Amino acid sequence: MKNYSFTINGEAISTENVFDVKNPATGTLLGYASNATKDHVEAAIDAAKVAQPAWAAKSDTERKNVLMQVAQVLTDNTDYLAKWITQEQGKPLAGPGSMFEMEACVGWTQVPASLDLPVEVVFEDDSRRDEMHRKPVGVVGAITPWNWPLMIAIWQIIPALRAGNTVVLKPSEYTTIGTLEMIRLMNTVLPAGVLNTISGGGEVGAMLVEHKDVDKIMFTGSASTARKIIEASSGNMARLTLECGGNDAAIILPGTDIQSKVGDLFWGAFINMGQTCACAKRLYVHEDDYDNVVEALDAVAAQMPMGNGMDEGILLGPIQNKMQYDKVNDLVEDAKANGASVIRGGKSMGGPGYFYPITLLGNVDNGIRIVDEEQFGPVLPIIKYKTVDEAIQKANDTKTGLGGSVWGDDLSLAAKIASRIEAGTVWINQHGAIHPMVPFGGVKDSGYGVEFGVEGLKAVTQPQIISIKKTTLAEA
Repeated sequence: MKNYSFTINGEAISTENVFDVKNPATGTLLGYASNATKDHVEAAIDAAKVAQPAWAAKSDTERKNVLMQVAQVLTDNTDYLAKWITQEQGKPLAGPGSMFEMEACVGWTQVPASLDLPVEVVFEDDSRRDEMHRKPVGVVGAITPWNWPLMIAIWQIIPALRAGNTVVLKPSEYTTIGTLEMIRLMNTVLPAGVLNTISGGGEVGAMLVEHKDVDKIMFTGSASTARKIIEASSGNMARLTLECGGNDAAIILPGTDIQSKVGDLFWGAFINMGQTCACAKRLYVHEDDYDNVVEALDAVAAQMPMGNGMDEGILLGPIQNKMQYDKVNDLVEDAKANGASVIRGGKSMGGPGYFYPITLLGNVDNGIRIVDEEQFGPVLPIIKYKTVDEAIQKANDTKTGLGGSVWGDDLSLAAKIASRIEAGTVWINQHGAIHPMVPFGGVKDSGYGVEFGVEGLKAVTQPQIISIKKTTLAEA
């Protein structure tokens, strides 16, 4: 069985100390990944620090051209990398699965690569001219999760490189190999040291974020880990972009034509088996529309084949790991013990792999765990409301605020309701519809900072003001 290497300064590095990477659909061993040591972390950061000045000194056009070559490498290796995503993460090749993720990797490379941050004149009069220039931060430490492993890595890598930074990335220990392979391939067109990887568990990530030569940290994961990163950054004053998930609410306004929207609603909740930070995780429905909405969602769910994502025709895969599988099962059992009605699913499927059925739960409300906690799995609690004000209050009754959505036929009314939702992004008649040109980030415990678009590119730079005193008539 192969031991997959990480990349430091353009060179493949492997160790005898390895960890297993398994297929969540079958439980079979896919291969081994090397555990990085403290010396490896030091070497990766040193390589990035040494490479950064020359990379930053390249012109915008040169860096753009190199990143467009990266996009071509990703395009050329889409099939290979998509198979790794499916085998490691579980999402199917088909539908909004691993091929979709690879298409996003290409798009989220091409768009940031094409963006510019021109010099901005922030003030000018007869006596002075003040310009704001955008400079790279330096070395970026990136830590990626297991749910969209390659796509989120690209979200962190490409803007950082476009702005003239260099990167050291640690992928999740659950989905390591695909990311290591992607970065190995990207290094065929990048200068040595510009993009480096290290692999291992949380202790490796801790060594990365605590290091004195890391200038910025980009992290997607749990709020508890984010708090540790905040504490660690006190030692190196690293800038932070933190995306910590959410417990997104979707509100269907009274009288909404659900049949025209139910497909988008289903995938807004269950894309990647609900293992997406900005999925709809709570659904609020007016009491008069409840039966129609439940019936429509149940009908769509019945049509969705679940199984090994490498098999043809499969649209839904397993939960990615046992820890998450056990959490989902525990939350559903707790809901049932507290009086929830099971509309669909609600019981482990058994057999090999971490498969759990699409589950719709009724007779639930705020105050029970399946509503109050982020389940991060294929379970949707459906909550009745009497008034829209009640729905808004319950939607906002959470410590997180990543996304939310409002569904309705009157777009003007839906927009007014959306403005009252406490979340970084509120979608109307869609959920989780991110775009590489549209800033994305959360409020409350969902983190801080934004990614994507011009604002996301600014987030991996630091401003420098050039203040020019003009020659006055008296001085002339």
